Amino acid sequence: MDSTQAHWPAWIDSLRRRKLDGLALWLLESVAPLRILTAQILYVVQPLVLPQTGHQLNAIARLLEQDEETHAFADILKGQQQ
Repeated sequence: MDSTQAHWPAWIDSLRRRKLDGLALWLLESVAPLRILTAQILYVVQPLVLPQTGHQLNAIARLLEQDEETHAFADILKGQQQ
């Protein structure tokens, strides 16, 4: 699978601006068993949204499916919170 790291700076910036970085971090770490299910839901919803939003949902779903990517993204979020 492709890396989602190209999207990370925009996602982190968006989460920080909305003050949702803590919630996102909590969700990534707390509901780990549900990440695959959430990714599958995002894939199903993708055709129902605008193309750019669908592209983002696809990238988020790919992130959630890859443990190493998810942990690395969470580590960056932790660093941004300090």
